[in-house]
Amino acid sequence: MPFGLPTVTSPFLCGDKLGNLILGLAKNFSLFMVMVILCNGLHFFLKSYSQPRITSHMIVGVIVGNIGFVRVLFEKFNLTFGFIIDFGMMAYMFALGIEMDPYILLQKPSRHVRVACSGVGMTFLLAILICPLVMYFPNIDKIIEFSLAFSILMSSTDSPVLTRLITQLKIGKSDIGKLVIASAMHSDFMCYCILSICYIFGPLPDICSDLHLEFDSRKRMRMGFAVLGEVVFTLVVSPFFMSWVNNENPDGRPMKGPHLILSIAFVVLMCSSSVLTGYTPILSAFIVGVCFPKEGRVSKWVVTKINYLLNTIFFYIFFLWVGFEADLRQFEGRNVNTWVKVLMLNLVSIIGKISGALVSGAIQGFRWPEATSIGLLLTAKGHLHIYLAVKVMSCGKATTVSTVIGMIFAIFFTIIYMPSVVALIIKRAKKRSPTHRLALQSIDPSSELRIMVCVHGPQNVPASVSFVEITKGGADPGILVYVADMIELTNEISVNFEKDEGVHTATVKDKEVMEMREKITNAFQAHVLDNGEGITLKRTMALSTINNMPQDICVLAEDLMVALVILPFHRLQRQDRTLDGGNQGFRYVNRKVLRSAPCSVGILVDRGFGSLERLTRCQESENVAVIFIGGKDDREALAYTSRVARHPGVNLTVIRFLVDTTAESSRLVGYRIILPDQEEEMQLDDECFAEFYEKHVIGGRIAYTEKHLANASETFSILKSFEGQYSLVIVGREGGVNSILTRGMNDWQQCPELGPIGDVLSGPDFAVTLSVLIIQQHRLKGEIDGLDEDFSVMSYNNNKD
Repeated sequence: MPFGLPTVTSPFLCGDKLGNLILGLAKNFSLFMVMVILCNGLHFFLKSYSQPRITSHMIVGVIVGNIGFVRVLFEKFNLTFGFIIDFGMMAYMFALGIEMDPYILLQKPSRHVRVACSGVGMTFLLAILICPLVMYFPNIDKIIEFSLAFSILMSSTDSPVLTRLITQLKIGKSDIGKLVIASAMHSDFMCYCILSICYIFGPLPDICSDLHLEFDSRKRMRMGFAVLGEVVFTLVVSPFFMSWVNNENPDGRPMKGPHLILSIAFVVLMCSSSVLTGYTPILSAFIVGVCFPKEGRVSKWVVTKINYLLNTIFFYIFFLWVGFEADLRQFEGRNVNTWVKVLMLNLVSIIGKISGALVSGAIQGFRWPEATSIGLLLTAKGHLHIYLAVKVMSCGKATTVSTVIGMIFAIFFTIIYMPSVVALIIKRAKKRSPTHRLALQSIDPSSELRIMVCVHGPQNVPASVSFVEITKGGADPGILVYVADMIELTNEISVNFEKDEGVHTATVKDKEVMEMREKITNAFQAHVLDNGEGITLKRTMALSTINNMPQDICVLAEDLMVALVILPFHRLQRQDRTLDGGNQGFRYVNRKVLRSAPCSVGILVDRGFGSLERLTRCQESENVAVIFIGGKDDREALAYTSRVARHPGVNLTVIRFLVDTTAESSRLVGYRIILPDQEEEMQLDDECFAEFYEKHVIGGRIAYTEKHLANASETFSILKSFEGQYSLVIVGREGGVNSILTRGMNDWQQCPELGPIGDVLSGPDFAVTLSVLIIQQHRLKGEIDGLDEDFSVMSYNNNKD
């Protein structure tokens, strides 16, 4: 029985209607699943072009929404979908408002505020001049109201879309990425606040002919007082209420249901108070979000859940609704004026934002290529702009359906060129970046060193504490140490494990894990309290499955911006001083981290490394050697050694292995051909070692010896002579990998991840008291392809704040 026919009392006909209803719901669910599959499939294809999800959502939504049977099905449930869309946009605006900081208006304008203000101002002026020429106005009385609202929206930037895109393309930690994200947030804040105020004086019912509501001065005054009361009440009362809820639900415990329900009810009450006077619920939700407390578990929980529902359910329905409303049959594609309007809309946004960024850039002192990139990125539009463009279709006096579809196309065009802009930024970063990134060689020795020491358990603590002690060198400038527990997520642990709301942290309630972490913390803190001058200690954790642990460690290293990650060797020393078979899962982790870490990496093979008491009290010097053959990893090991040399309890010796050119061996003839890249590496080795020798060896702080060797056999013999002389040997992972002095060692390697020298020193043929630290330098920065790095492409005048 078709929908829309009169209802009758026959139970059979009622059963037919119920069956049709169930059938309709099943069709809608099937349509939703089709949207999910198509959107994700297209996104997988467009991912190689760095396009964000909104691109695939928009394309699929417009196409599917214009299919005949879909339109018929949608018309039956149009009212229901309308409620879903309006409610979803309210949640979207509330989450957006929580991310805004209203107190920034009371602070001195910063760089991103100036960029945002200049971009909004220039775009607004252009839009308000062009709007009457682009849009169609049969009703001449409403040009001013519509032009103002249109110009404000043209001046804004969809900060969630832009932030997600910049983070996805991994420039979020660069100086230009941070500036663009902050400027986009402030642009949204300004524009939506202005729009919220202007709505009181020129509400939508005055423009839309289908709402048949008249607003006199008394109603507008009542609306204004309602909005003001909503703002004041939320600012004053919500901090106390949310503080009480947060105190009743401390971190590490599940949120109590009654408190969660009260919090949601409080938010709904605040958002609906001004709506009763005729104010729009979309802007009301934004205002409440802006005034709502940003800190606390409730805010983080609400934002996390809203974003989850938006990304997993709402956006698929939203773009299907957009496709239905944007009826392409009414699009005047053959009319040249239609495409002129689309082009003009894009030009207004692009010219306004770029000119604003150039003006602020000239004032603040950064170059025009960066200013142009900033302006182009700030043109991004998104979900709210599409939603309002579709809503304009109900305002028959304001514009035509074809023009609104053109507005949707214009919004689409502001998104698709964003990856190309980011690619240009990364290209400039590659040209202007230093040779290395997050390498010890590139860090000023007088600055604080940030390292992350990973441990499997208490068995790794003694060697790790000794490593931290020698790494600090002197008390000045000191080191910042993040001690990270590498915990495999098992079924037993996952039962007592929960993610904290809104943050990338977790709470583990497993008794054994908690006791283990407490032991490790106490051991490190005891050292810092007794002898840790110059050491700042912080704790963190990598809790995941073995397959995901390498990625978690790399993400931690990125987020904490450490220059060196120290991993424990996967094999442990038994009581008989031999190494056990080891944990192959942790070996896999070490190899993957070496391959993809965003900084230098060290693997510490512990064979009873040192005595902490001797180190800290300087009762006896710890004999440490560093081997230098050549290559970037050996140069990195040398850079690390320069810090160790400052420790008064370390007796350091640098041993340089050189090829004996006087050796009469026919086997050397073929190896004496030096390639151009090898010659360049040798030149870098000589320059690096000469600088190190001048700083540390000439002053007598470090002992130095040279070993002239002819082949790998002699190298092995020299390494054997280290037995009993040193407690720790520092080597580069790929030191001398192309050298005659290590050629052939790879044939019997047991652990290739340690490199030729590190593998030999860690083998069973060597002293049971010799520990080894293998260091790998990070790759060249010229190899980055958009990695989330703290790179810099902008420069400022020194007299600019």
